[in-house]
Amino acid sequence: MHDILDAEKLIKKYIQESIDTKRAILGNQKLMAQISELSNKCTASLLSGSKIIFAGNGGSFADAQHLAAEFISKFMLDRPPLPSLALSANSSVMSAIGNDYGYEEVFARELEAVAMPGDIFIPISTSGNSPNILAAVKKANELDIVVVALAGQSGGALFSMCECLCIPSIDTARIQESHIMVGHIVCGLVEQAIFKSKKL
Repeated sequence: MHDILDAEKLIKKYIQESIDTKRAILGNQKLMAQISELSNKCTASLLSGSKIIFAGNGGSFADAQHLAAEFISKFMLDRPPLPSLALSANSSVMSAIGNDYGYEEVFARELEAVAMPGDIFIPISTSGNSPNILAAVKKANELDIVVVALAGQSGGALFSMCECLCIPSIDTARIQESHIMVGHIVCGLVEQAIFKSKKL
């Protein structure tokens, strides 16, 4: 067990690292513009009757489900639901594809089944190198689905395959914290763009 002083030092360290990462995002004009543009793409997609599709592994899978829920239920505004989904949220589908085709195909095969022209695909990966995410992006590109990834500092292999919003950190926890922040910002901007001027 940590004593109180050691624990306090670690707590302050983790909080400061999170603050520093977010300050780096705030000072990155390219990244700020990319966040704004992603919200515009999502808004246009939803207004055209299309949907937002998320995917991720582990903590990023939790983020994918979290963000899909924000669109479907609500974020800040009490408004009609917006169509969104997280790939592999259906465990039977995930296990069937994994068993029959391999885990690398769990996102790509479901994406092929559900994605339509006009949809936005947002894969989430701290490393940018997860084989099943890369396979899904490859499939999305084949289907002419717009892809904007949330990644870590380098973007990994994703960087050469699609547009990447690269969080300026190599720390998995700090990247994940920033991914959910970016997702919340995008959802909030989309809500404002679609519903602020409407009487709900």
